[in-house]
Amino acid sequence: MVSDRSLEVLRVIVQDYVASREPVGSKSIVERHGFDVSAATIRNDMAALEEEELIVAPHTSSGRVPTDKGYRLFVDRMSEVRPLSAAQRQAIEVFLGQSVDVDDVLARTVRLLAQLTHQVALVQYPSTSRARVRHIEFVPLAPRRVLCVLIADSGIVEQGVAEPDGELDEVALAELRARVNAEAAGMRLTDAAATLRRLPETLSAERWDEDARGFAAALCSAIVEQIESTRQERLIMAGAANLVRTEIDFTGSVTPVLEAIEEQVELLKLFGEMERDQHGVAVRIGRENAAATLSEASVVASGYAGFGTDVARLGVLGPTRMDYSNNMAAVRAVARYLSRLLGE
Repeated sequence: MVSDRSLEVLRVIVQDYVASREPVGSKSIVERHGFDVSAATIRNDMAALEEEELIVAPHTSSGRVPTDKGYRLFVDRMSEVRPLSAAQRQAIEVFLGQSVDVDDVLARTVRLLAQLTHQVALVQYPSTSRARVRHIEFVPLAPRRVLCVLIADSGIVEQGVAEPDGELDEVALAELRARVNAEAAGMRLTDAAATLRRLPETLSAERWDEDARGFAAALCSAIVEQIESTRQERLIMAGAANLVRTEIDFTGSVTPVLEAIEEQVELLKLFGEMERDQHGVAVRIGRENAAATLSEASVVASGYAGFGTDVARLGVLGPTRMDYSNNMAAVRAVARYLSRLLGE
């Protein structure tokens, strides 16, 4: 059983090691933190912590550094997460408030998180299973080029260029636009995709000959592809340079971690498994991560959601030697603001 003083010693070891990356000794603890006991007593506390595998000596006769288990106990015993400063909160509001659409707000979110935490920032695109079609637009660019635009009530805007065979006059294109919106507007995206796949077959042979129906099918297919793209799970990232700057915290090379971030599969799986704690965030530390590539990394994450979207995750990834309190506060604050912004 670790005493309360020993737990306080663990707390300062974590804080000092995160700040300096130097192993922490009993003498520096007494000098810097005002413990009303001798260095010998602190050494006894450190021995108790070492016996519980909460700290370890990286070298003979050196100070001590936290283990994954020590970091975990430190995080679990946080009575509260230090709030962001007023300036930081205002920066979040101003920077994200300038966004023009969902893609822009998510791109801004990862850049902001990377700046606030000095870690790799990750944001999962929101699932659109509850989103509905607001409007579909076809804009002719050339005789055989049409810009197809999908607008959802969740704020998602997808667009792409279709290049169908043949041509369709302005009147027929306007008729198709009206028909598509009459059929799909207000539908969930998944239902709208099924409707649009069938729509060309239902066009009257009297008004739409085979070539015209083929043209309509090409445009409907472009919208269906856009709907399908919104359903793919994917992450966007910023701050990879932050990870490279902390490469010394990883034995060997940081390359496997960067590859895991790029491939996304393990991180998406991890995001799906992480459960938020009493602070509204989830933390996975070192070997708590099932993926071997992340065994020396920590992930701090929280959930966000907007109107018409399911809960998605955002967070930061870095070495286990990270400022957990600050990172948890930043992730929680940005997630809350993002939810409010997307819900408006």
